[in-house]
Amino acid sequence: MANQNTQAAYQHNHGGEGSQVHAHKADIFCRDETRVDWHSKALWVLREKRDRAAGSLPEWEQLRQLGSEIKLHTLTNLAQYLETFEQNCLANGIKVHWAKDGAEHNRIVHEILANHQVKKLVKSKSMLTEECHLNPYLEARGIEVIDTDLGERIIQLAKMPPSHIVVPAIHMKKEEVGELFHEKLGTKAGESDPLYLTRAARAHLREQFLSADAAMTGVNMAIADKGAVVVCTNEGNADMGANLPKLQLHSMGIDKIVPDLDSAAVLLRTLARNATGQPVTTYSAFYRGPQTDGEMHVIIVDNGRTEMLKDKILAESLKCIRCGGCLNTCPVYRRSGGYSYNYTIPGPIGIAVGAKHDDTNSIAWACTLCGSCTYVCPTKVPLDKIIHHHRRLKAEAGELPYGKNGYMPLVGKFMASETLLNCSMSVARTALRILPGSLLKPFSGAWGKYRELPVAPNSSFEAWFKKHRSL
Repeated sequence: MANQNTQAAYQHNHGGEGSQVHAHKADIFCRDETRVDWHSKALWVLREKRDRAAGSLPEWEQLRQLGSEIKLHTLTNLAQYLETFEQNCLANGIKVHWAKDGAEHNRIVHEILANHQVKKLVKSKSMLTEECHLNPYLEARGIEVIDTDLGERIIQLAKMPPSHIVVPAIHMKKEEVGELFHEKLGTKAGESDPLYLTRAARAHLREQFLSADAAMTGVNMAIADKGAVVVCTNEGNADMGANLPKLQLHSMGIDKIVPDLDSAAVLLRTLARNATGQPVTTYSAFYRGPQTDGEMHVIIVDNGRTEMLKDKILAESLKCIRCGGCLNTCPVYRRSGGYSYNYTIPGPIGIAVGAKHDDTNSIAWACTLCGSCTYVCPTKVPLDKIIHHHRRLKAEAGELPYGKNGYMPLVGKFMASETLLNCSMSVARTALRILPGSLLKPFSGAWGKYRELPVAPNSSFEAWFKKHRSL
């Protein structure tokens, strides 16, 4: 199982004690320095793979720009494309359902399954169903739900949610997975060889596929002019599920719509490269109709997305294609873990779409505003700008997290003063040069106080800081 610090951070977020501020849960995760370093390095490997994959395409920046324009165009004409998509789905024999929120989505899914007397549902990874808390809803009504993505199955057996949107069990080491599989699947005690564990999981999941009554997947893209959905996986689990039972369901947010195949092709060229450094996902399946004598249902979900469209800045977060690249590069996420955020989706994109749901009002400050997330985004979502905007909205609404409502006004005056800023930089340079790191660590923040501080800032840093102090 995941270690005690990871479990503790998760329990503080999802247990019965109520949510805790991000800094508190980050502090819990950071107590295990070995895990923090390993977690950060594992994610940075994905970032490096992303950079190599992006660098292999001379037209990479043009693809990013085109992807951004495609998503902006679609969001601007969203009603038109959703109606076109529905009409073409119906023409293809697909049943279409509309859900205003997670509760309605879950009710629709349950009605479909109950009408077909489904007792076991195999499901591929879907952050939307996590967002709607579908699994516990169905399980409380007597339907067994089996997550079939390997990472998702691992955390489902561990009774934990995803800590990353692409590699959901990234916080667990192979030894912990081996212990979990020994307890739940009967594998050999002490066995942690990835090949052995993967084969055990494959045998276990094959039984689930063969005995399932229905299958469900998320949707990476919905193609308006074809009435088709695109599902991308590396394991083939979504395809195995959708092609064995006669009943298949696909849940999608309204933001997943794209106009045509050419648009989908652009996003497919960037999705896997930005996520894992692959040229394309191993399986990119297009579903545009039910099996013979079968049924295909698409549930289109709003769940607050149209509300986000009312704000020009927040609306750009709906350009996201859920590659996870922003999490892999984020210095805060890499060193604080996915369970330190008070939302289903962690990291920069989790802050962008989830800050308004955070009852501690703290995750908007789980960010250095370094802009690395914006730099790597394949559709140019201005994540640092959106997160800064969330901070402003929180301040204007009088919802600053505990402690910040006292000193933030003073910080604003301080940052506006050239004299005070110059004095503070001088003091900081002196402190960093003469004081031992052990004295300075407690002041470096929850995710950074357990590691050494950087060298004293140089003149170029000072120039940058002064230029950006208005942020």
